[in-house]
Amino acid sequence: MESINKQEVHITDISFAEAYTKLADNFPWVITLTGIATLALAAWLVNAVVKRLLVRVIRHARASAAEGRDEELEKHDVIPRLANVMPAMVIMWGVTLIPGMPEAAIIVTKNACNAFIILTLAIAACAALNVVNLIYSRRPGASMRPIKGYLQLVKLVISIVTAVLIIATLIDRSPLILLSGFGAMAAVLMLIFQDTLLSLVASAQISSSDMVRVGDWIEMPHLNADGDVIDIALHTVKVQNWDKTITTLPTRKLITDPFKNWRGMQEAGGRRIKRPLYLDQNSVRFLTPDEREPLRRFKLLKEYLDRKEKELNSWNSELGEKAKELVNVRRITNLGTFRAYVETYLRAHPGIHQELTMLVRQLDPTPEGLPLEIYCFTNTTAWGPYEGIQSDIFDHLLAILPEFGLRVFQNPSGVDMRQIGKREGIKTGNGHADRSDAAQPRMNTN
Repeated sequence: MESINKQEVHITDISFAEAYTKLADNFPWVITLTGIATLALAAWLVNAVVKRLLVRVIRHARASAAEGRDEELEKHDVIPRLANVMPAMVIMWGVTLIPGMPEAAIIVTKNACNAFIILTLAIAACAALNVVNLIYSRRPGASMRPIKGYLQLVKLVISIVTAVLIIATLIDRSPLILLSGFGAMAAVLMLIFQDTLLSLVASAQISSSDMVRVGDWIEMPHLNADGDVIDIALHTVKVQNWDKTITTLPTRKLITDPFKNWRGMQEAGGRRIKRPLYLDQNSVRFLTPDEREPLRRFKLLKEYLDRKEKELNSWNSELGEKAKELVNVRRITNLGTFRAYVETYLRAHPGIHQELTMLVRQLDPTPEGLPLEIYCFTNTTAWGPYEGIQSDIFDHLLAILPEFGLRVFQNPSGVDMRQIGKREGIKTGNGHADRSDAAQPRMNTN
């Protein structure tokens, strides 16, 4: 029985070998297609296994690091991209084992696999640079020295080298042959990459001179940019304006065009108030002794009035008989007193930065009145609190002006004209004055 079974097995083996040989002789393309399908299946299995094992091993190795659990870093897929090299290598090595495969097809397949490997490595390298930029941007002070522009330049070099190698691999020629032809194309390439070269130089200058950082408030009115810098890249700088729109500027514009950087104001800790009050020049006059006494109730003015009166009395006493004429003596004015009050008020204000410049000064008279400019700095740079402090100061000054006998200059309105017409009608006895003012409250048109 054992001999019979062995004979049957031997006969079966011979029959399978003969059948395979006949199949290969009669239908060689079937064997070739089978080999191609087997190689494709092997490449798929290798890709799935290697990618799963490699990713798991790398994640386990980085489990103790904070970056290893960072989902944002995982989005760049550096490891899965590197794992795509394995199926290409399997195909490149296994294509020579497929029976009946034409020599030209083998060469084309190998070249395509090599080109795919080069492309995959280049993509993985660019993804790794993105990871480097992300990790660097999380460091303290990274916004002062951004490296995104330099990494983009490295990506550009990688892309150019990758393109040369892929082309050389596909045509089965040495890359030196392609590189030798770049000398003649240098002028053309300089024209093509003109913006890139200019942006590279501008990016280097911006970084070395610390002109702009991410987070700086810059202002370029001619380019409709007024807001915070949110990104500095090789070619462009993005500015988020205060109306939440985004203005994209060429990087070289920060070198060739003037712009204002408000970083100095933010670092100083104070924001400037520079605004005038336009006073009616006709309301400026000397204060009589009776008018000065009520002003002593102002806590902020008592010291000034005492000091000023002592100074003026000392001056006037030296005039002798000439002091009998008022034109010869020095007197206190309501404008000077108000100016002293404003300065003292600012020095006592809790929202004013006391260590920065503070001035209350007169500017040249204009047809709109006499400008009394308030020049000081708030102790905050935030927009909302700054506007609140500035408004509170001028609300108070406008409301307290009548205490000093001063008036704010204002062009006459229609109501003022009607009241003037009504007064003229009363003086001339004209009974046809504007009766619509009868129901209107009377206003002081001084």
